[in-house]
Amino acid sequence: MKKIIYTLGVFILVIFTNTSCKDTLDLAPIDYYGSGNFWKTLPQTEAYVNGIHLDLRSTNFTRKFLMGEARGGLQKIGTSSQGLSTYNDIIKNNSLDGNNPGLTSWAGLYGNIFDCNLVIQMVEGSDIHKNNKEKVDILLGQTYGIRALYYFTLYRAYGGVPLVRRVKVLDGQVSPTDLYTGRATPKTVMDSIKSDIQKSLAYFGTYQDAGTIDNVMWSKVASQMLAAEIYLWSAKVSLGDQKPAADDLSKAENYLLAVKNDSRFGMLNNFADVFSTNNEKNKEIIFAINYADGEATSNAGDFVYAPQNMIGIFYDRNGKKIDTDILDLRGTGWQRYEYTNEFWLSFEEKDKRRDATFMDYYNDKGKLEGTVLKKFLGSINATGNRVFDTNEPLYRYADVLLMLAEIENMKSGDPAKYINEIRKRAYGNDFDAVTDGYHNSDFKTNELEILKERDREFVYEGKRWYDVCRLKDAKDGKPLAFDNASTYRGMPVLKSNETHKLLWPVDKNTLNADPLLKQTPGYKVGDQEEEMW
Repeated sequence: MKKIIYTLGVFILVIFTNTSCKDTLDLAPIDYYGSGNFWKTLPQTEAYVNGIHLDLRSTNFTRKFLMGEARGGLQKIGTSSQGLSTYNDIIKNNSLDGNNPGLTSWAGLYGNIFDCNLVIQMVEGSDIHKNNKEKVDILLGQTYGIRALYYFTLYRAYGGVPLVRRVKVLDGQVSPTDLYTGRATPKTVMDSIKSDIQKSLAYFGTYQDAGTIDNVMWSKVASQMLAAEIYLWSAKVSLGDQKPAADDLSKAENYLLAVKNDSRFGMLNNFADVFSTNNEKNKEIIFAINYADGEATSNAGDFVYAPQNMIGIFYDRNGKKIDTDILDLRGTGWQRYEYTNEFWLSFEEKDKRRDATFMDYYNDKGKLEGTVLKKFLGSINATGNRVFDTNEPLYRYADVLLMLAEIENMKSGDPAKYINEIRKRAYGNDFDAVTDGYHNSDFKTNELEILKERDREFVYEGKRWYDVCRLKDAKDGKPLAFDNASTYRGMPVLKSNETHKLLWPVDKNTLNADPLLKQTPGYKVGDQEEEMW
């Protein structure tokens, strides 16, 4: 594990990792810290920040799906409809405990935080910064924004976590015991996250207020979206000493309105076009994780069929036996994750998102057997192979509208105007304002409707678990994770006595490696339960 002890070996490794592709770099022999040889030029700094973006890709499936969606109650557990054992059932079934934590070593995110800390520590206020202010300001805006994302991910998973904002070995030789770091309180962590996102926005300033945005590089708009999500979470989710601030909700709304009013972004007419590999720079994608053939591909292959488990076995919805590789997967799929049939059945037939997201299949009696994901199928490469190279969005314009709907509901306003903007695109020409439009109701009904729209809009986009933790049955009520309506199966994601499972436990190896660490409150340490913050 990382142990949050940043050693010389790790430091040298990340320098070589993030700069090896730059032939122009002239590295002198590495000294104890390595820093005196590296942080000399703007290209070196740019190369390192590019490496930080690669970190985002390397942790994307864990950070996005396992941490942000798998626990949300929409995944099949045990065996897929094609007879394959499913993965990560402890996570999907929320059967987490101190012995079965689901994730280890803080999901590996502190290594990525280390890289961000290093840039900030070595570049901020340096001669490189002073001599290249605009370019380095943008690099620091990216770095602070990405660090805020990592800590926000950890905060939503664990609550209070160790706060490490400097590479301590660069401050002078220290012993291992000096590098132990206990868990900060939830408020301290949230304050730090807010500080980072504000610094990110300050560094971006007005540099990116016009012109084309590269949606696979962190941008000012990405920071605005993250800021909106941070302040919305802070406004709705209390934890220990972290309580909503009076202006959290209005700040979230202002960031979202800034993006909504930015003419560079908007909704596409056709839902499926948003995810086309031939259209990855479209105006709906605000920030995405970049995949490319020959570099890295996604985990979408775990959500689709292997032809031998589909062809000649199942039937299409018209009762015709499936006798071809319908999705042209060319042998690349192997279904280990699958969404529940109840979720698929919750879509209206004329909702275009259903068939753009899933392929459904049946037995010889016409009964729905299961579905596979169609949304991120990638492309056929130059050698004729299927590659899962579709970029995966972290933020897109639909999220702006549905977060605004949530804020409107918190303000006792009418969220229907935002919900219906989403539905109009989903139903296309079949949309009827009377029969298909949503009409304002009480708080809980509105929250549940927002959840349903988010469910159908953001399949495999890493939002479902966070949504059932943040959306509530009343303004000061319980998360919808405890509500029977949250899974389409008449049962909640979490039982009423499982409040502690809103957070994750810390694995034993991590706890044992640092005597200052404590287990997440509510989970047992030996025979004792850790006290709440």
